Amino acid sequence: MNVLQVAIADGMTITKRNALKIKRAPDLLGGVITLPIVFVLLFAYVFGSMIDIPGMSYQEYMIPGIFVQTIVTSAQITGYTLTHDLQKGIFDRFRTLPMAPSAVLIGQTVSDVLMNVSSIVAMSVMGLVVGWRIHSSPQEAVLGFAMLLLFSYAFSWVTATVALALRTPETFNNIATVVSMPLVFLSNAFVDSARLPGPLKVIAEWNPVSTIVQAARELFGNTGPGLPVPDAWPLRHAVPASLLWSALLLIVFVPLATRLYKRAVSQ
Repeated sequence: MNVLQVAIADGMTITKRNALKIKRAPDLLGGVITLPIVFVLLFAYVFGSMIDIPGMSYQEYMIPGIFVQTIVTSAQITGYTLTHDLQKGIFDRFRTLPMAPSAVLIGQTVSDVLMNVSSIVAMSVMGLVVGWRIHSSPQEAVLGFAMLLLFSYAFSWVTATVALALRTPETFNNIATVVSMPLVFLSNAFVDSARLPGPLKVIAEWNPVSTIVQAARELFGNTGPGLPVPDAWPLRHAVPASLLWSALLLIVFVPLATRLYKRAVSQ
């Protein structure tokens, strides 16, 4: 087998190991599923009564935003798990095994995608309960879910890079929270970015979260006729721009995270 095949095979072995960890600690999966459901109910029945979206219900507008918010916050599990394993010395045990250096990272990021599948399924069911509907074709809906999972995988590599640079769970959690909160809320996830004042509007329109949310709305058919057409290029071409964002994150952060992992296990 070539290097890539070895890395993928070893990565799948680590994925199985992480899946067993989830099975033995169901509270981890329960948290990933329960928190998004709470957000769906909170935004649907609290903010939904105060925010008016022209031509559509707020429930249909905000569910794609909840999807992306969950992806961004769930990606922190990748970073936390890596820093926790680093502190416990598990990386030292992996170093003694004949495995590809990127296998640990591949296994962790893939297992987190599997958790995101469970989370998105739970959110979809709860969204249907509160009034969310898919108005597009089945093919477009499948593409929408696939695009969300691709972005979740790419963003997990971002958090892996940050975690391996910081190396302690406490520091990582603090930094990740400080970054993820404005990344999500300074976007079009829950309010129309066109309503934001000057500089904040520009930041929100070029925020990758806004692009992914807009693409999900288009693919699920959750774009109301009363919403203004965005001016920014990423929002006007949201689906290809979302794929470009995911590809860019993978191109930049996969080799960077792998390099930091090698440095971590060599010390």
